[in-house]
Amino acid sequence: MSTPIEAAVPPASPVADSHRIATLDVIRGVALMGILVVNMEFFALPMSVYFNPASWGGFEGFSKTYYIIESTVFFNKMMSIFSMLFGAGIALMFHRFEQSGRKFGGIHYRRMLWLMLIGLVHAYLLWYGDILFSYALCGMLLFLFRRKTPRTLIIWAVVFMIISSGIQLGAGFGLGQLQSAYEKAKSGELTEEEIGPSAMAQINQWEEVEAQFDPPVEKIQEEIDAYQGGFASCFEMRAPQSVGMQTSAFFFFVLWRVMGVMLLGMALLKMGFLAAEKSKRTYWTTAAIGYGIGLPLVIYSDMQTLGEFDVMTFFVHQGLFFEPGSTLVSLGHLSLIILICKAGVLTWLRERFAAAGRMALTNYLMQTVLCTTLFYGYGGGLFGEVERAWFGPIVLAVWAVQLAWSKPWLDRYKFGPVEWLWRSLTYWKRQPMQARETSATFPNS
Repeated sequence: MSTPIEAAVPPASPVADSHRIATLDVIRGVALMGILVVNMEFFALPMSVYFNPASWGGFEGFSKTYYIIESTVFFNKMMSIFSMLFGAGIALMFHRFEQSGRKFGGIHYRRMLWLMLIGLVHAYLLWYGDILFSYALCGMLLFLFRRKTPRTLIIWAVVFMIISSGIQLGAGFGLGQLQSAYEKAKSGELTEEEIGPSAMAQINQWEEVEAQFDPPVEKIQEEIDAYQGGFASCFEMRAPQSVGMQTSAFFFFVLWRVMGVMLLGMALLKMGFLAAEKSKRTYWTTAAIGYGIGLPLVIYSDMQTLGEFDVMTFFVHQGLFFEPGSTLVSLGHLSLIILICKAGVLTWLRERFAAAGRMALTNYLMQTVLCTTLFYGYGGGLFGEVERAWFGPIVLAVWAVQLAWSKPWLDRYKFGPVEWLWRSLTYWKRQPMQARETSATFPNS
């Protein structure tokens, strides 16, 4: 009997429609739409809301409700699912190349390098919150794990996630000590001689740290003014933010967690979980565990953001509760989507999400173009002016556009426009765009 991977994958070439695992496309489409719910905050509001959501954008009434739903249901969960599928995609491609007797390394690294370039263009010309650059770097590391068994992949995934949580905890406790020393020095309890020059230097850094994680209104207004200006003004603000995202933020926040969930995705694909090959009982059990344990952890962590912001508490709660809870909730989401696919219901909607998922790269970049045009000064100029209460209708409008256009496009063309470009550059050959008949099916048992 063939494995789920063997049944789904033809010889080395871009994936043909008839060999796609339709459930993966649906999951990818749902994750893509969910990611927009989170990214709206960073399209429309200053960076400070990442750490302190109450710093801007309204935090009362429907605005607060939007934040609670976003953080509990979407934040880190949809990115985790999307990252799992990225890892699963690499496992699928490797198996296809191995079966055909072709070497995978050259194609894989060329594919990641082109994705990195697309990410750089996205980050510096459109939006600092780009994830493609980080995915490309992580994808290069994933090559080392391509032959590992599911058990080994899960072990490594847990190791990376523990490191990620450990970094958050270390940052929280370290900043807490720094804050405590600063407060003692400011209150006059300790003199400079008692503290020592090295510690005093650290204390002097606290105000800079506080300004970074919880900036004053004047600093936030500078960012708003920049993004309400023209393209040059936006670029001047965006460039250093993008550098920070691709350096310190990547190594501190992104690398360890994203690698962990990508490795988990590779394992789940090899186990047949993502291909919907497991029993319904398996998915119901996974959903019950994911939601039953994960949601309380996430909700408990979120409670600290509803009060007065404290940087130490933020990082400690992220490491202890929010990150592990988010991983479990994402497995719950994943299981629920697969159960819907296996049940054979909502066929029209699943087809729409599957089409959006097949064009995930194009639609991801389209979300940026639509939203930055709405909020930045060279478009609608609404950056910093719209409260979270209005994000819901904007998100729904973008969803409607992308779910409406993706399927008709794929009825006519084989790839999304950016997917076509990426594949053509990867294989160094112009790929055909003519649509072919699709025979990908959804499992019903």
